[in-house]
Parts: sequence; C-alpha cells; structure tokens
Amino acid sequence: MDPFGNAPVFNAVLSRLDSRRRSLIVARELLIALLILLGFLFSGNLILDFLGITQPSLSIAGGVLLFIISLRMIFPSVRAAEEQEDIEGPFIVPLAVPLIAGPSTVAVLLLLSSSQPELIIEWSIALLLAWSGTTILLVVSPFLIRVIGSRGSRALERLAGMILVILAIQMLLNGIRSFVKSL
Repeated sequence: MDPFGNAPVFNAVLSRLDSRRRSLIVARELLIALLILLGFLFSGNLILDFLGITQPSLSIAGGVLLFIISLRMIFPSVRAAEEQEDIEGPFIVPLAVPLIAGPSTVAVLLLLSSSQPELIIEWSIALLLAWSGTTILLVVSPFLIRVIGSRGSRALERLAGMILVILAIQMLLNGIRSFVKSL
C-alpha cells in the first residue's frame, strides 16, 4: 500500500483544501480502498475461475507488477501528485485507486485468496492491519513529513521499495517454479 510513498502524493493532491475537508477526503478514500481490497480478497477465486487464470500465471504477473512498482519507489520519477484536482477534491481516483488499492496490492490479495483460501480469515486480518497502519500513517502524514522532511520521506520510500523488490522476485520465482512443475 506504500503509505510512505503515498503521503507526499496525498498531501500534494489535497494541499489546496482546508484541514477538515482534507481529513474527510482521506477517510473516505481509505474506506473506499478497503472495500475494494476486501472485495478482491473475498471474490479472488471467483474472478480467477471466471477469467481462467492459473495460480502460476497470477504469481508471475503479480511478481512482475510488484517489481515494477518497487523499482518506481526506489527510482522515483514525476508522480501523479503533479496532477492537481479541483477544489472539490479527488473521488476514488487517484487516491483510493491506484494509490492505496493499487494493482500490486490487488494482485497479492488475489494470489493469497486463491493459493490458500482456507486462510481467508488470516488474510482478512492481515489486510485490516496493513490498512490500519496505512490509515494511521496517512492521517499523521502532514506532521510526519514536517518532522522527517522530504529527504527522510524519500529514504523511507526507497527502503520499502527494496523490501518489495525482494518480495517481488520471490513471487516471480514461486510462479516460475509452479509453472515448470505443471509441465
């Protein structure tokens, strides 16, 4: 969910709004993202079966996607924050989707729910914990950015990106291993 990388984006997109309106928008976008993520977690098997997607292909695609996103965290370019919204504020895009409920998060949820459906309660708890951590960090992000500064924020984002690179490579290798075994 990358709250450290998304904090500057959230603050830039919402910079023109007063603090009360900003808080309401952040809360709304976080709730929308949670509903979307829970939907994918609980309907992951149905979606995969309907589309005819196998477990190895999902793992490989999720690994590649997560790898690309993690590289963007390590080597940032111009982000979506440069695109300013109107005075009403953003709705669903770009804050809820793709920043919080992004393609890599959805891919991981689909992978988890399809590979080990018997652990759906544990995956739900993990999602709620990750979402709660993201919520806390995004709510306090204006203060956090003032304390650690933009350089500290970039350093944390790059550290998270390095960890995600490792996870992405492991997902990719697991998918390739499963594919080779299925031949």
